[in-house]
Amino acid sequence: MFSPAARKPHLASTKNRSLGHGVPDSPATPLPEGHRSVLGAAIPNRPITGTPAPWSSRLSVLARIPAEKKTEKGGDANQTQPVYVGEFPQVVRNAQANLLQKSSSACDNTVLAGGMDKGTSLSWIICGRQIFIWSYLSAAVSKKCVALEIPSAFGDKDDMKSMPGNHWMVCVVGWGIASSSSEIMLGQCSSAGIVLCNQKTQAIVYWPDVFSDSENIPIASFPTPEAIESDLTSDGRKATKWNHGSNWVGSDNLSEHVRVNSIIVTAIPGNYRECVAIACQSNGDLWLFHFTLAGIYWRRISHDAVGISSGHSHMNKGHARSLIWHSQHACPEESGRQFFLLTDCEIQCWNITLTPDINVTRLWTHEIVADDGDLGIRKDLAGQKHIWLLDMQVDGRAKEFTILVATLCKDRVSSSSYMQYSLLTMQYKFGQNFSLESSGSTNERVLEKKAPLQVIIPKARVEDEEFLFSMRLRVGGKPSGSAIILSGDGTATVTNYWRRSTRLYQFDLPWDAGKVLDASVFPSSEDNEEGAWVVLTEKAGVWAIPEKAVLLGGVEPPERSLSRKGSSNEGVVEEERRSQAFGGNVDPRRPSSEAWIAGDRQRVAFMGIAKRTAQDEEAEALLGHLFHEFILSGEVEGALGKLRKKGAFEKEGEINVFARMSKSIVDTLAKHWTTTRGAEFVASAVVSSLLLDKQQKHKKYLQFIAFSKCHDELSSRQRHSLLAIMEHGEKLSGMMQLRELQNSHSQNRSNVVDSLSSHSQIQTAGSSLWNLIQLVGEKARRNTVLLMDRDNAEVFYSRVSDIEEMFSCLSHQLHYMIGGEQLFSIQMQRACEISSACTTLIHAALRYRDEHKNWYPSPEGLTPWNCQPVVRSGLWSIASFIMQLLKEAVAVDLSMKSKLWSELEEVSDVLLEAYTGIITAKIECGEEHKGLVEEYRIRRDELLSSLYELAKRFVDAKYQDSCKGIDDPGLKEVIFREVTLSILSIAKRHEGYQTLWHICYDLSDTGLLRSLMHDSVGPKGGFSSFVFKQLIKSCQYAKLLRLGEEFQDELAIFLKEHKDLLWLHEIFLNQFSSASETLHALALSISDGSSLLIDEELELAQLKRVPSLADRRRILNLSKIAAMAGKNVGFEMKVRRIEADLQILKLQEEILGRLTDTKEGLDTKKPLPPGELIEMCLRGGLELSLKAFEVFAWTSSSFRISNRSLLEECWKNAADQDDWAALCQASTTEGWSDEIVLESLRNTLLFKASNRCYGPGAETYDGGFEEVLPLQKEDMGFPNFKEASSSVEGLLMQHKDFPDAGKLMLTAILMGKEGNDAVVEEDVAMDSQ
Repeated sequence: MFSPAARKPHLASTKNRSLGHGVPDSPATPLPEGHRSVLGAAIPNRPITGTPAPWSSRLSVLARIPAEKKTEKGGDANQTQPVYVGEFPQVVRNAQANLLQKSSSACDNTVLAGGMDKGTSLSWIICGRQIFIWSYLSAAVSKKCVALEIPSAFGDKDDMKSMPGNHWMVCVVGWGIASSSSEIMLGQCSSAGIVLCNQKTQAIVYWPDVFSDSENIPIASFPTPEAIESDLTSDGRKATKWNHGSNWVGSDNLSEHVRVNSIIVTAIPGNYRECVAIACQSNGDLWLFHFTLAGIYWRRISHDAVGISSGHSHMNKGHARSLIWHSQHACPEESGRQFFLLTDCEIQCWNITLTPDINVTRLWTHEIVADDGDLGIRKDLAGQKHIWLLDMQVDGRAKEFTILVATLCKDRVSSSSYMQYSLLTMQYKFGQNFSLESSGSTNERVLEKKAPLQVIIPKARVEDEEFLFSMRLRVGGKPSGSAIILSGDGTATVTNYWRRSTRLYQFDLPWDAGKVLDASVFPSSEDNEEGAWVVLTEKAGVWAIPEKAVLLGGVEPPERSLSRKGSSNEGVVEEERRSQAFGGNVDPRRPSSEAWIAGDRQRVAFMGIAKRTAQDEEAEALLGHLFHEFILSGEVEGALGKLRKKGAFEKEGEINVFARMSKSIVDTLAKHWTTTRGAEFVASAVVSSLLLDKQQKHKKYLQFIAFSKCHDELSSRQRHSLLAIMEHGEKLSGMMQLRELQNSHSQNRSNVVDSLSSHSQIQTAGSSLWNLIQLVGEKARRNTVLLMDRDNAEVFYSRVSDIEEMFSCLSHQLHYMIGGEQLFSIQMQRACEISSACTTLIHAALRYRDEHKNWYPSPEGLTPWNCQPVVRSGLWSIASFIMQLLKEAVAVDLSMKSKLWSELEEVSDVLLEAYTGIITAKIECGEEHKGLVEEYRIRRDELLSSLYELAKRFVDAKYQDSCKGIDDPGLKEVIFREVTLSILSIAKRHEGYQTLWHICYDLSDTGLLRSLMHDSVGPKGGFSSFVFKQLIKSCQYAKLLRLGEEFQDELAIFLKEHKDLLWLHEIFLNQFSSASETLHALALSISDGSSLLIDEELELAQLKRVPSLADRRRILNLSKIAAMAGKNVGFEMKVRRIEADLQILKLQEEILGRLTDTKEGLDTKKPLPPGELIEMCLRGGLELSLKAFEVFAWTSSSFRISNRSLLEECWKNAADQDDWAALCQASTTEGWSDEIVLESLRNTLLFKASNRCYGPGAETYDGGFEEVLPLQKEDMGFPNFKEASSSVEGLLMQHKDFPDAGKLMLTAILMGKEGNDAVVEEDVAMDSQ
């Protein structure tokens, strides 16, 4: 493909052709009668059949498609060839024919000009005195085309030589394009201005809006030499005078060597139909033009803005090369924009302020051709004679600068000269940020090389400057990082760095298609991706270059020129042809001239190219043959074994040959469908007929895989493949129902349009479903450029397997399809139409699934197509839009609201079913699904809540209409039940408990509530648990407990978190022991567990009152009664434990009552731990010291053992509470009698503590103190108690007063053990001492 095809003899010299034999692979298409008479006179002896002339009404696509692929243009067709996109509009063809008739010279000598604008997707051609403008996105021949007359004041209308077409430059300015991305998607640029500039005469013409009948009148101007003087310097800060010219002036006063090299235009924000243009002349002058409805104003920004040195000539045509805007996305400021100027040695960045005043300022300059190679290109290297910077482009992010460079070199060996073409990629240095304030720093390095110089052609023919300066560069197409180079003689070459080498692909059509006028990029269906390259030809319409064509059809750079003149090495041509004949699979002829290390442009993997093995091809061919034989004869004998041998069952999923065959059946494009019928196409019987044919063939295919036993093999080994096959049938069934729905809408709309008179009414009757079909079809055409010559509707109804794209468009373009600026009634009607289409399609697919359920594989772990994220996203988009619409539309007819509400019900049901399907699949596969479940719950609750609120409004409205002023509650209840029946069903299936509760509550229907509680059993208690929570929230405890009569187990499980109510339910169930345990735990509960509760449970817990200590004692008494009523085994021990806890709570009240300072920060309503109570007693002085032994007495034996050290501290504290030294001294000095001594000892704390712990009437729980701390040494019966401090006596012996008062201390504890009336013998006391 790289080399131009062999030039065919001109059509005028085809006299020797045989009329009976056409060119091989050229379709025999008769020329329409309307064109034979026109062209027949100009081209004598033209054959009646053969390839149509490029200017005929239709250019055959088959001339570019191999014979084996002519019958099918699906996704698997050969994409190594250019793809025909669309014909010229008929008015353009007529103008070309008229121009051919009027011209006395041959057709090839007639010069045409044309171009393409990427921003608006508009293409234009200048033919004679007319400029034709249309969108290159639409495949329909009947596309809208605007024809503009170039004002006759430019010269004699019949003089073709005075205004050659290739001297015109056209700029398109879109008015508010970004506001409607869908219009760009459909090629509908509704408003655009055109600026026309002649390169030689510098004449300017401005059409404010070519699509408006009132604003397409041209405004023309011509800058005269007398009016161009200006004192504006290159920094742009000095005020200048605007010049205005309305009279035309000839070009005699302008130098023939000075021409306009480039012009760019941008709109002025906020100013109606105003824009500015920047133009550069080859002599270095920059011009600023201001276009308004009143006229055109201009001024020179700078004379010699690029600084011509003495070594340069003012006649240098390439001194100021090209202009390009900085991306608007990178410079979002509406008050101004930046643009770049490429000169013969540098890049300049300028800023233009658009509001409030127009001002131009140069920001920075970066030299490219310099002695320092780091700046860009190093000059004065050995062998270099001259360097030309030909053109420059900036990527969409304004991060990368791509510059086309030509270098004249000299071979040292042969002393011959040759040209070398290269691409230089520059990028901003890290951290660079220039503004108007820093515009003086022009000497600072701004850019840096992103990658080494990429050599496109290392050695090429030496060309003259006229040819070099005709080259243009375009970037931004697929493959990512590729660029296309356009030459003045009409060739287009795509260069791409792939697989560590530079590959070239030259676009060149056969059959004399004329020159390539311009190239652009299709707007991508995804904002973050590039589109395919699109090419505008001189005579053959618009063509696209698929990504695969560049990747597989590209060749290694040859030693030849980019022009049509041929190569210095003709042998390369044959090698290139051989390389492309094998689809680009031949290795490059030699390594790249320069290794490109930069990784941004090199694709790690190209997902679009999935190389299929020979085994795959053979298996698919065999399957097709066997299926064809089955259709003819019904025989399948031996099919399974043959397919097994070919490996037909080795691959899983959609790449399996069985799934691919199924996909090809449902995605087949019909041969007899045309692209010229537009909306009539969908209403025709052709669509239904082809869809029915596909369905019958797919049914036959299912029979084939069943009779051949392949179904069993697929069901057991390739479940995903079998699911894909069955889903193709689902989608086909859904598509057929969708087509019937569309036909019904079209019929109804035609009746509506017939009854409407005004144009605006007809427009509002437009079909939102038709817009959706157009969007989906257009997106498929963008993604598969082989479909570019097909109509959007045809693509939509043919690509059945890609029906998910319909929901993708809903997610991104719903506002456009419904029309947010329309009246609410119109929006509702369109929303109903879209919603009905979605539900109709999915319901038809689900019916197919139910009817063919025995054909499906086991569903475990499989995700149906209707559960995929793209489908759910589309359904949620339409559902959320309808909800918002119903909230805002107040003054809309009730019937319309009711219809939309019904559609919302259907969409909600389908969407929620999709969520349950995907969640089930993820659970079966063991995949993470928490986030998905949460999303499902949020959207479910929002949908059901909205449906129920709207339902209540409809009930009230219907009731008002029915009751006629008479109150009838029974009638309202009947209406309510009728309206909410469907909502009740959805909520019941999807656990919409809040909605179920509201319905039952509003109806006051306990019977319905109990029935739903029985039926809706789900996780965490199901609907029953939800009802219990609602009753607790509303403090309806009696109703809650009454429900426990019917739902005993459910309520028992629920009340485990609500023990204050659980014991009541347990008593009702005669579970007294369990009730006692519950009450006991409730009375002693220290924490409510708030930190462990979820928000809803925490809210319930906060509603309850915290019981006081007195309440807790009452609860313990209830627990005691329940334990005694239960009389289970061991209930006596349980009663003793309850009594002990009662004593501890009573002691806590007494202790807290005596404390004053230490109660701050304590929660006096909660029971404190025994250890904490004892420590409080130790700090409380004499009054509380004895209470510590009381607390110990009512604790368990295990507590006393584990806290023995604390018990020892209590005894030490008790000994310190009395002054034993003073007591001993007083008894001696005063001569106390025994009675007085004993009486004094009875008042000591040691006596009282000993009596409480070891006395005859001491009460304790779970054992006594002797087991933990004996009173005397001789009481120690265990070896581990032989230590000195292992008894109370041993502890006292360590007291500081024991040497003097030890006898009294031991007497006191022994008296306490014996009792208050005991008399201790002196000898015993002394022996103990």
